[in-house]
Amino acid sequence: MPSLSAPTSDVLEIGDQFYIRAQSSLADNRNHVLANGDAFAVFDQHGDIQPYLAVDQGLFYKDTRYLSKLELRICGTRPLLLSSTVRDDNIVLAVDLTNPDLVLPSGAAVPRGTVHIYRTKFLSEAGCFEEICVQNFGTTAVDFELAISFAADFFDIFEVRGQTRERRGMLLPPEAKRNGATLSYRGLDNVVRRTHLHCSCNLSAMSESEFIIPVHLDIQQSTTFSLEISYETNKGRNSVSSYESGLALVSNRRAAGPLAQVDIFTSNEQFNDWVKRSHADLQMLAAHTAFGPYPYAGVPWFSTEFGRDGIITALEVLWVAPDLAKGVLAYLAATQATTDEPSRDSQPGKILHEARQGEMAILGEVPFGRYYGSVDSTPLFVMLAGAYYERTGDLPFLRGIWSNIEAALEWMDRYGDIDGDGFVEYARQSDNGLLQQGWKDSQDSVFHDDGRLAQAPIALCEVQAYVYAAKSKVAALAKALGFPQQAEKLLRGSAELKKRFEEAFWCNELSTYALALDGEKRQCRVRTSNAGQCLFSGIASPAHAKRTKELLQSAALFSGWGVRTLAVNEKRYNPMSYHDGSVWPHDNAMIAFGDRCSRDKQLALKILSGLLDLSIFTELHRLPELICGFPRRPGEGPTLYPVACSPQAWASGAMFLTLQSCLGLSIDATQSRIFLNYTALPEALTSVRIRNVKVGEATVDLAFERYSKTVGVNILCRHGDVEVISTQ
Repeated sequence: MPSLSAPTSDVLEIGDQFYIRAQSSLADNRNHVLANGDAFAVFDQHGDIQPYLAVDQGLFYKDTRYLSKLELRICGTRPLLLSSTVRDDNIVLAVDLTNPDLVLPSGAAVPRGTVHIYRTKFLSEAGCFEEICVQNFGTTAVDFELAISFAADFFDIFEVRGQTRERRGMLLPPEAKRNGATLSYRGLDNVVRRTHLHCSCNLSAMSESEFIIPVHLDIQQSTTFSLEISYETNKGRNSVSSYESGLALVSNRRAAGPLAQVDIFTSNEQFNDWVKRSHADLQMLAAHTAFGPYPYAGVPWFSTEFGRDGIITALEVLWVAPDLAKGVLAYLAATQATTDEPSRDSQPGKILHEARQGEMAILGEVPFGRYYGSVDSTPLFVMLAGAYYERTGDLPFLRGIWSNIEAALEWMDRYGDIDGDGFVEYARQSDNGLLQQGWKDSQDSVFHDDGRLAQAPIALCEVQAYVYAAKSKVAALAKALGFPQQAEKLLRGSAELKKRFEEAFWCNELSTYALALDGEKRQCRVRTSNAGQCLFSGIASPAHAKRTKELLQSAALFSGWGVRTLAVNEKRYNPMSYHDGSVWPHDNAMIAFGDRCSRDKQLALKILSGLLDLSIFTELHRLPELICGFPRRPGEGPTLYPVACSPQAWASGAMFLTLQSCLGLSIDATQSRIFLNYTALPEALTSVRIRNVKVGEATVDLAFERYSKTVGVNILCRHGDVEVISTQ
């Protein structure tokens, strides 16, 4: 083993290997993210890909890393960073660079800041396109070389996340072509994956791992060239267009996405920035599937279809973008389980947890090709169907998936209720499946007050709330479709569940609902945010809902930025953990939704204010998947969770649902009505304007004005038959 001197940096190079010191978290290495459908890319601030500095960097397509290295050098030296940012619409990454002090082979000196390098790049369906503009701001002409080095390891996304494999496929010999190169890999699944690189300018030298570009610039002269990187599998390669035409195509498709009509403007510019970023993130993550748009869960680890995440994101934006819910429902109906397969936690009627397209999923090395290990995706699917009907009245579409809804209801009553006690529980069917199958799916997330992990089958409190909401909501749909007896049965079932839930889950000494019931029907008596997600469905009694809201606003659970997943006085509390003390924006939004029809909206207002403040401190005003749950400290920003996904779809949707909750807004398209129940706004918002709210064939523009003790509502414009009913 080579001897090492005392390390002076976080990254060590030994031979051709790179190592990151264990003392380093590299949490301050900020990345830039682009995404488009099945492709996403993670770059450093220079616009480079250096996975030895941040393991998640790379260009990924269908769960495989097609480019693991991309580095730009000027005269063999890394340029100096001036600035870099992702454009407001999330389409283009723009990077400004300049040269360090250089001595050219001719002996001429080029002072730093003489040459400006402007890189812009975007992703399309076909690949990654980059344009590089180089300009000389010096007083003499310059001659130098730019080098672009590249490599592709073709790692599966699960390998990138740290999972080791006993065997891998074979990297094929790279091919150097005129102004380009092709890197290839034959997987154990017999799929050949290829990365094609092409440079638009003439090269002075090239190899299978580097392009050398000669540059001559007179005073004030500039030159521009492009780099195209595309991906290919056995199924073929999407056509590669030019930089300009590709960018126009992406921009037009993004502008016509499922949230295209969203128009929210407020008196608070920081809130407006949050709205714009949330909107742009959801537009970027909304992939086009054969069944309509579907919000991929998040970058980098969850850039694919997740059942739970997709449903909750669709619910968050249902009031402004119902087409997203339609796409989610259609996709999940088409992928609904029809067989009993323990290795995939699959049972007839169950709704998808996760879908993957990479080599390891194809080979079964991970169970996630189509994996069904979610206890809540199925009731959430039914709940979304009922909510979509209320929001749109779209009976023709819902009639087409009614058999899927019935199958999901059957799963809840037959397979979901493992021990026949009337509650929906989970217990994994395979050792390869997820141990915990609620939204808090880390292994230590469900436990008793002494810290012992709960044993399966486990009935989570919020899952019962989802089941209650599902049956209550979809009963109206059943009746509208001509099934009155089934509607009555659903309503009776939800009423019975509500009674059993209060008896089994309420914990008086905690002033809230128990987290769960374990396999022996013992309460997990810990204070968690899960109880807050019981509020929006109506399963909680008014008295118990009031006490739960008071607890959620206490210092034990509310950090200042939002409600923690776990109270500070519980055994497993750790503000740096994934689920045992952290703060999740989507969780807070669903808790706030419990205030939507309430006269007292203090909890929702507190959450909206906390998340707004959080957005001010986060880069690009983008809410991450989660943050650490440390108490808010005066004059300091939040403590970020270093490996949180950002952007994350349901975190981006949190703003829409929390604002809806404060406005008390609900839409019933079956009656062509908009309801505003006890509208309230936080101090940071004195006015809110919402345009293009569509109800059936009608549209309406609304304006809200905050006064000292009330909020005024004005109808700015109305087209078609829609009634606005305000309760104060």
